[in-house]
Amino acid sequence: MDNRFTVAILVNNQFGVLNRVTSMFRRRQFNISALTVSETESAKYSRITVLSEGDEISKQQLINQLYKLPDVCSIVELNPAETVSRELLLVKVANSGETRNDVRAAVDAFEGKIVDYTRETTMIQMVGDSHKIDAFIDLLRDFEILEICRTGAASLERGNTTIRKVTNL
Repeated sequence: MDNRFTVAILVNNQFGVLNRVTSMFRRRQFNISALTVSETESAKYSRITVLSEGDEISKQQLINQLYKLPDVCSIVELNPAETVSRELLLVKVANSGETRNDVRAAVDAFEGKIVDYTRETTMIQMVGDSHKIDAFIDLLRDFEILEICRTGAASLERGNTTIRKVTNL
């Protein structure tokens, strides 16, 4: 059974809010697998998207505690079937004559993009859902991965539902 969940938290764009939100996860003993934060369409608010794992009861307790934080405006648990999510991956692999064509074929198959190329290294950009990113990384393990940098998910619910409509802001 998969206990992973994603929550989007709309907060007032204030100093220290991210620390208070992530501290709540720590106090409730939730590990944060991925985290993204940015201003929204209004500079007054920021959106924090957190991927974590836990049982249903603990998750609901966490959400209830998050709502008690003064700068939290709204929280939405994102249903994967009703959400568009994308991550960004930058990965640097060793560039050698023996592997160059195979790396290029993998990049093309996954619709990635080579964004930097030297005699020694190739840097690849990949955008997609977490499953696509995971599969691409697994494929690249056959080569010499030098460095990986990966964002958390940027996620929005499909249709006309918005996190701001939840609280009527």
